[in-house]
Order: sequence, then structure tokens, then C-alpha cells
Amino acid sequence: MTSTQPPAIACTTRAGRPAFVVNIEVFLERDGRWLLIRRGAREAHAPGTLAGVGGKVEAGDAGADVFERTARREVAEETGVDLTGAALTYARSSYFVTDDGDPVLNVVFRGRLPAAAEPAAASEEVAGLVWLTLAEAEAHPNCPPWVRETLRHLASGQARP
Repeated sequence: MTSTQPPAIACTTRAGRPAFVVNIEVFLERDGRWLLIRRGAREAHAPGTLAGVGGKVEAGDAGADVFERTARREVAEETGVDLTGAALTYARSSYFVTDDGDPVLNVVFRGRLPAAAEPAAASEEVAGLVWLTLAEAEAHPNCPPWVRETLRHLASGQARP
């Protein structure tokens, strides 16, 4: 995230209304630690930084429960973990503009990683996975402020599965 006060919307629909990228981010917890990805070096936005697992809503995701289905799809794509049947709880949302100017609506979910799940980086977009406590994330040099802020919000208990 580069700005909380974005410039005029550069993307519009054919009807002239503002258009946004919709990103879904999932923060999975196990035993007091959060699963974070290290974004790949080739990512246009925030390469090399830590983030929740996630990605954009795609045209094929249309329909009911689009945010939840996108969350599950992205977790499977990026970590190889199937979250079918696992509870996901809405945590918060935000608006930002990417490094290259895309206006983004970011929707955050939290969940518990299933006990038998063994996540592994499963996508070119993911350079690696880390498990961090809130304190470790706060001190990590590649954990951006917006991820630390989200983890503080989650740790406060305001969004419980």
C-alpha cells in the first residue's frame, strides 16, 4: 500500500463509474503464529515483503460468496492448503493504490489453519512462507506497516473465527 489518500480514479467502467481491483487477503493462525507469504521478486506491488495469503477476485469467481471462494482459491494456489469447510471470518477492509497506480479494495479474512495442513509455497508469486507471532512480525524488517497493523487488529480479538 502506498497511499491512503489516493489520486483521482484512473480506471473506470464503460459507463464512466470508478473501477477497482478487489483483493482478498487471508491471515491464517496456528498456535499463536500467523502464516505469512514473502511476495515474489517479480510482483509489481511490494515485492519481497511479507503479506497475508491472497490475491485478486477473478471473472470466474462471480456469484454468491465471491470473497470467501476467492479466499479459499488463493490459499490453495499459494500454499497448497485446501480450506474447504474451514471457518473464515471477515476481519476488515481497506483501500489503497498500488506502486503502479491501481486502485485496490482489500478485504481481509482470518481463519485457523487446519491441524493436518502442511502449507508450502506453491506459486511463482510466493517466494516463501514464514510463521510469525505478532511480536516477531513487528520486528521483521520485511513486514510492512499495513501488515503489522492488520496483525495487531487480528490479535486484539476484534475479528474471531
